[in-house]
Amino acid sequence: MDAHRAFARRMDRSDGLGHFRRRFFGVHDSAGTGETASVVAYLDGNSLGRPTLASIDRIGRFLTEAWGSRLIRGWNEDWMQLPLTIGDALGHAALGAAAGQTFVGDSTTVMLYKLARAAVDARVGGRRNGSATPRTEIVLDTDNFPTDRYVLEGIAAERGMTLRWIESDPSAGVTPAQVAAIVGPQTALVLLSHVAYRSGHLAELPEITRIAHAAGALVLWDLCHSAGSVPIELDAWGVDLAVGCTYKHLNGGPGSPAFGYVRADLQEVLAQPVQGWMGTEDVFAMGPEYVPATGIRRFMSGTPAIVGMLAMQDTIAMIEECGIDAVRGKSIALTEFTIALADEWLAPFGATIASPRDAARRGGHVTINHPAMREVTGRLWERDVIPDYRDPHGLRIGLSPLSTSFEETYLGMAAVRDTLKGVLLEQSGLA
Repeated sequence: MDAHRAFARRMDRSDGLGHFRRRFFGVHDSAGTGETASVVAYLDGNSLGRPTLASIDRIGRFLTEAWGSRLIRGWNEDWMQLPLTIGDALGHAALGAAAGQTFVGDSTTVMLYKLARAAVDARVGGRRNGSATPRTEIVLDTDNFPTDRYVLEGIAAERGMTLRWIESDPSAGVTPAQVAAIVGPQTALVLLSHVAYRSGHLAELPEITRIAHAAGALVLWDLCHSAGSVPIELDAWGVDLAVGCTYKHLNGGPGSPAFGYVRADLQEVLAQPVQGWMGTEDVFAMGPEYVPATGIRRFMSGTPAIVGMLAMQDTIAMIEECGIDAVRGKSIALTEFTIALADEWLAPFGATIASPRDAARRGGHVTINHPAMREVTGRLWERDVIPDYRDPHGLRIGLSPLSTSFEETYLGMAAVRDTLKGVLLEQSGLA
């Protein structure tokens, strides 16, 4: 056995979160239950998390009991409040948000639109910090996830606003200095990702938020790659608005609805643009005009996807049980191990680390660049080793601390090494 595999096994034996791995479907149970792993290594939990065993049971019982037996009575008994109940649990376990500020609702795209549009509508043409200067600019970065950029392009066109672009390095991320250099009296909104989807760069959220507020702007944070992986303190950091998906580190399942956060003092100030019946003061009044609900419910729109939000509850409960700081500690250890293996095994083939090496500036995934990585990814999938790929040339290793072991990481990285070597030999005609 080589030294790296021996190290991985020692880390797994001492892992305080190792027992959580047994709560997920399709992983190999080192305790010897005889279960066969569905894949050799699953390294894409930052795109789609594994299902939990508890969620499989929960959804089955929901179909036969809550839906099958209670039928439409379920709305009065539980379902109407579920988006808010889960939102509060998520806020407490992983977001540093007091109750009444987080809800589960639409897709990430729709949620981004609603909160971004509400924010700019509250700032355009209004006075702020004693200035009558119209706030007609939105600040964003060139390497943010496409949805974020596309949504803001649409809002800017709708409202006659100007987009101010931060040129961000795909191997790094947006810095406080870059934000300070671009925000000003015309800035209505700043939208950035807490963890960059390509590089894994962890933004200095508190400092960037402070800088934007000093300029009189609102800030909307995309937490898709940080919620459930990185400690977040939305209330303590004074965040205005946040959105995040729930199918990555929260294991909500394919297409599970996103969450939204609106700071308590902004809830009566902002008017969300998608006025639907679920956001009204009296949902069943069916009145002639829209009267928004008080509190966070006013940011809901249509009928919530109840089935889609069931599974995330079990991962939220696990995070509550172990604490987000413990999750972060293992995440750092896994990513450090991945970088060490990449330096020894992949760098000789010309691969480079496209993620920050400083753990304090890195989220829960590591991106490794090489021109052959698109082909390598395809071959790995055929071998039941599953990372994912992002242009340009990036193999992204997503490490979910609750479900990923160190030995699984070792096996996955060994497969990356062998596959990359094979592809390069073929390309050179030596294979």
